[in-house]
Amino acid sequence: MRGKHIILGITGGIAAYKSASLARLFVKAGAEVQVVMTPSAKEFITPVTMSALTGKPVVSEFFTANTGEWHSHVDLGLWADAMVIAPATASSIAKMAHGVADNMLITTYLSAKAPVFIAPAMDLDMMAHPSTVANIELLKSYGNHIIEPAEGELASHLIGKGRMEEPERIFDVLYRFFNDTDELAGKKVLITAGPTYEPIDPVRFIGNYSTGKMGYALADAAAARGAEVTVVSGPVEVKPSHPGVKVVKVESARQMLEACEPLFDEASIAIFSAAVADYTPAHPATSKIKRETTDLPSLELVKNPDIAATLSSRKRPGQLTVGFALETDNEADNARHKLASKHLDLIVLNSLRDSGAGFGCDTNKVTVFSPQGVVADLPLKSKQECARDIISLLTRYDPITH
Repeated sequence: MRGKHIILGITGGIAAYKSASLARLFVKAGAEVQVVMTPSAKEFITPVTMSALTGKPVVSEFFTANTGEWHSHVDLGLWADAMVIAPATASSIAKMAHGVADNMLITTYLSAKAPVFIAPAMDLDMMAHPSTVANIELLKSYGNHIIEPAEGELASHLIGKGRMEEPERIFDVLYRFFNDTDELAGKKVLITAGPTYEPIDPVRFIGNYSTGKMGYALADAAAARGAEVTVVSGPVEVKPSHPGVKVVKVESARQMLEACEPLFDEASIAIFSAAVADYTPAHPATSKIKRETTDLPSLELVKNPDIAATLSSRKRPGQLTVGFALETDNEADNARHKLASKHLDLIVLNSLRDSGAGFGCDTNKVTVFSPQGVVADLPLKSKQECARDIISLLTRYDPITH
């Protein structure tokens, strides 16, 4: 981090005391840190403390009262290599999400050209409230990086999710961001994501509950490290946060395979994270099946192509293929069988029996297998963090030695 410019934003929550340790970690790593505090943050930790740790005057107001010196949020936004807001209260998160520029910190955030990392901290009910959940999702959609809060005892003495992540963990996120950005430079990465919809008639389909969140998180993580990423995506509402990610939209499994084939031939890494429907109707109706005029229809199903197996069977030397397995029982055995039968280098196992993992969740808990055994066993964490860990593993993975 030597020579990096970091804005450390502090809002008014009890977790502000942790910001002193975070600032010290950044400074020790060689970064130049400018603290920007909301007025209420000064009730929890003093500007004198933060100034002593960073060697810079703290910015809190738009101008210095006794001299009239103007503090330019635009200049700060251009100066920074990264902005970290830790802690981020529910109030500040709402203001950032909706552009309520009523203090120096929010105006600096709105002017920031660099990546922004947000570490929420609040009581568990505030964290779980639909308005907070929606605001955080909105911030994600803008391209911000959310450092998920941990579970534990809160200021209210209740136990739940809302504790700001520890300074060492936040530092590690920033350290990896600055040091891993070019690991995949020049490499093309193909990722499949989301479900497939197999038409029964023009208005009905066979599908599944996949939201595509894991696949898109993998795409963002790979693009952040310099890769040229293309996502072949089934119907989902999520979008990539990284502007460099290309998306090819499809609906059915056959469309997904057709879109993947030319991309696979050029890819250095192919990650098959889509939840592809195993079967499709053999004879989809060309018009809507009407209950009033149609006898109970029978649905004849045929197997869909296995995209991962089809493409992996023709992979070239040095090309890395990664699959996903979502299981409900005999998880490890089923994952190992898929790894071998699909000719994959790695497979990422999710179990629906693990709370917080699988379809629809913002978190995931996975185990990564190679033909030689377990490569990584990742605890429950946000899908963004999980994706970054998986991409980190792929940048170091050598099929020969593993």
